[in-house]
Amino acid sequence: MDYIRAAEILPQELIEQLQQYVDGALIYIPKKEEDKKIWGERTATRRELARRNARIYEEFMEERTVKELAEEYFLAEKSIQRIIRQEKLKRNSCL
Repeated sequence: MDYIRAAEILPQELIEQLQQYVDGALIYIPKKEEDKKIWGERTATRRELARRNARIYEEFMEERTVKELAEEYFLAEKSIQRIIRQEKLKRNSCL
């Protein structure tokens, strides 16, 4: 989150009004609802995780064990089980 000096962007009368409530304090002004981004939207992380999860499911279907997948991908066995369950549901809903 970037820090912006109020005096650089706000009119003086608005600064004086804000000082009545938060004189010298830091405040967070949230984005408008329509400007909010979902997690991973700005980076490739979301797509990379989707590809990884699809690979895990495909390898599981090729008879790799949950334990083997957990060791290869450095995840807990429960996480691998969750990924497999989610990928199976995703693929079954596309039919």
